Amino acid sequence: MSSKPGQPQQGLERALSLEIVRVTERAAVAAARLRGRGAEKKSDQAAVDAMRRELGSLLIDGTVVIGEGEMDEAPMLFIGEKVGTKSGPKVDIAVDPLEGTTLCAKNMPGAIATLAIAEEGTLLHAPDIYMDKIAVGPGYPKGVVDLDAPAEENILNLAKAKGVKPDAITAMILDRPRHADLIAGVRKVGAAVSLITDGDVAAVIHTADPDKSGIDIFLGIGGAPEGVLAAAALRCIGGQMQTRLVIDTEEKRERAAKMGIKDPRKKYQIEDMVKGECLFAATGVTDGRMLRGVHFGKEMIETETVVMRSWSGTIRWIRAEHRRLDKFA
Repeated sequence: MSSKPGQPQQGLERALSLEIVRVTERAAVAAARLRGRGAEKKSDQAAVDAMRRELGSLLIDGTVVIGEGEMDEAPMLFIGEKVGTKSGPKVDIAVDPLEGTTLCAKNMPGAIATLAIAEEGTLLHAPDIYMDKIAVGPGYPKGVVDLDAPAEENILNLAKAKGVKPDAITAMILDRPRHADLIAGVRKVGAAVSLITDGDVAAVIHTADPDKSGIDIFLGIGGAPEGVLAAAALRCIGGQMQTRLVIDTEEKRERAAKMGIKDPRKKYQIEDMVKGECLFAATGVTDGRMLRGVHFGKEMIETETVVMRSWSGTIRWIRAEHRRLDKFA
């Protein structure tokens, strides 16, 4: 459905932004029941099943473009799967039913259930491979950081733009051997590094509010699906992000080509990954910096969700009490 200039697509109105909260809530609760049990696959599958059920009731004609893998790899929420009642607007869906499966399995901070919905044909169809990323929050001159610049240069430029010394900057980076040089570069100019074991969607979102999160910039290589989800969040709340797919084998090149990737070396901006109107939601599974995890009480279940809408720039924090426990069985 088309929309007038300055108006959101009919199917992405504010009512749907609240409906998708129900989807991430159900996925988060399903995964949280298996927290700390060392069952990564089971908790992920529980979140997938719950999210798929709830997506099926949304008044949309949706196609999963970022999912749990290709059809032959994922039984549910695979890339290309159709979801929704088919009676609403045509939309692209990006999901990570449980970002941080290891975090959930070990009951560590930061696991979330997340989802983005955008107008049909506007989300990057990224294969499930690695993606190089750099992201900062809003309020800086365009191009203040660059994916192809050394870490030291990006830190110095960001500090200058922020009006602080480099030692006031904190970079969040996935704790991986491949990032040893990147970490060294950040520390070389006096900036701090906050290492995370998983969860780079939340990590990118942290850069949007450094006063609260303490994180000024995200750097490093993570999953491409997570990169598109993070771009959707920044599309809603502002910020800058640059990415490039890591296509280092012929098999990956062929997979990318099948998904419409014509230039394997292309550097993507937010507008390249999320071209139109979008909604983003995330519900905490375990307690983290951004969201409180699911809390099970005797008579209720408590959840906390953030939902964002790009057209209005609205961010809603929703703490819900679900009193009918059977609804989440």
